[in-house]
Amino acid sequence: MDLAIDGKRALVTGASSGIGRGIAHALAAEGVRLAICGRDPTRLGLVAAELRGLRGGEPAVVAADLGRPGGVETAATAARAALGGIDILVNNAGGSRPLPQGASEEFWDEAFALNFTAARRLTEALLPDMRQGRWGRVINITGAIAQKTVNAATPAKVALLSWSRALAGEVARDGITVNCIAPGRINSAQILERLYPTDEARQRFAAENIPMGRFGEPSELAALAAFLASPLAGYITAASIPVDGGMYRLDLR
Repeated sequence: MDLAIDGKRALVTGASSGIGRGIAHALAAEGVRLAICGRDPTRLGLVAAELRGLRGGEPAVVAADLGRPGGVETAATAARAALGGIDILVNNAGGSRPLPQGASEEFWDEAFALNFTAARRLTEALLPDMRQGRWGRVINITGAIAQKTVNAATPAKVALLSWSRALAGEVARDGITVNCIAPGRINSAQILERLYPTDEARQRFAAENIPMGRFGEPSELAALAAFLASPLAGYITAASIPVDGGMYRLDLR
């Protein structure tokens, strides 16, 4: 299926691995011109080499820590300069923040800065390009809205979801859609190395919590992101779509 986004310009954050890398691949394969953003320029360079032969061509590499002062401004300025403007923004940068014993206020501030504030500020910085062109796509990668244990990232992601839905209503008449994707357990460095470092742990969690019985692949989420970025999804906005193998299913018993 031709998604009709050949030549569109996109910024993907958190693109050096996992979900962000998968989304970058999916967009580049559709001919989207990319700026890929992350904290590690070496890892970004490896992703750029992977993308070079796809329809989107050579991506711009934007090294920036969005959770630190000046990071959002660096990313927005560099991406706009490289591509001449942004049509599609994928806010994927973020990370789980399990609460350590005696967590400080700074710990909570950092979680909100990365998982909510950076996405909000980056979107606000790039919306003028989309409004000027009367077309745009904002795709925010969120997550679960509730956890069994306290995690500082969860309320930040809930804030991102709430803000996204409100923003969608404000920009819809400008031809801009704002949607969220809520990943479940997707194979990535964070999932495989930190949360479930052994095959036994992954199999046990999947058997007990995921109806499909397995973790997802970044490409499975990336396919949805590419569709939401396209004109074919032009009547979908303010939505939150889970990609989780049924993990957060409704209990109708």
